[in-house]
Amino acid sequence: MRRSLSLYGLTFSLPLLVWQLLFFVFPLVFLVALSFWTVKNFAMRPDFDTVNWVTMYGRGVFWQAYGTTFAFALAAAVLTSLLAFPCSYAIAFKLSEAARRWAVFLMVIPFFTSYLVRIYSWQIFLSDAGIVNVLLGKVGLGPFPLLNTAGATMVGYLTLNFPLVVLLQLFSLVFIDRTLVEAAHNLRCGRIRTVFAVIVPSARVGLVIAALFAFILSFGDFVSPIYLGGGKATTLSILITDTTKSGQQWPRAAVIALTMIGTLLVVAFVAVRFAYKGRSK
Repeated sequence: MRRSLSLYGLTFSLPLLVWQLLFFVFPLVFLVALSFWTVKNFAMRPDFDTVNWVTMYGRGVFWQAYGTTFAFALAAAVLTSLLAFPCSYAIAFKLSEAARRWAVFLMVIPFFTSYLVRIYSWQIFLSDAGIVNVLLGKVGLGPFPLLNTAGATMVGYLTLNFPLVVLLQLFSLVFIDRTLVEAAHNLRCGRIRTVFAVIVPSARVGLVIAALFAFILSFGDFVSPIYLGGGKATTLSILITDTTKSGQQWPRAAVIALTMIGTLLVVAFVAVRFAYKGRSK
């Protein structure tokens, strides 16, 4: 049967449509058009030339930055998911309802402060004369070069992703049918085996979506690579800023941005397809 469009439904769906058009579709179309513009004498001119695509894709630094960004984002997604799962599992299965609400509240608190402020705080901890090296010095260790390293960049990614990943995993774990866990225990299935054979498959959608969000946020992040990593490993976000500063090459920066968007769309499609694989419609 055909569903007739009602004025009521159109009224409430119109704001979402307008929002998507104004802040996603139109900017994306403009970004695509901008990538074909040319820059002459530090001034952009509307054009339809593929020189920006050929130039950027022909540079080794672009592909090096692309590989670094993808590797960092993938590592951040995997590491964050692995560290967040014990936390979300404990909140879902070990805490009472009241304690669970407090735990969710504590996971939301980090979002009350700016991400940039939290990254600046990590500089105090990770610098050569910072808190971590001072504590290590008291036991005769260090100082170790912690700041401006790939490890510091990963710490920044964890700061950005960890609370959100815990919440997304938690929302999936709390809705698992407890009778499945009890049935596994009745069949003499150990706790660890129950986690991997029952809980993880049952919460696969939430776990994959949480990892996907961690990948997306890390892939486009600029703050951690520049303020904690020192910009030593060039990522695509850093390359965008360097490109715009080099002769006002906004069209070439648009090429980088569109490549990032295309990559994220492909990764999101693959991740969602894997998350819902085998599920009945």
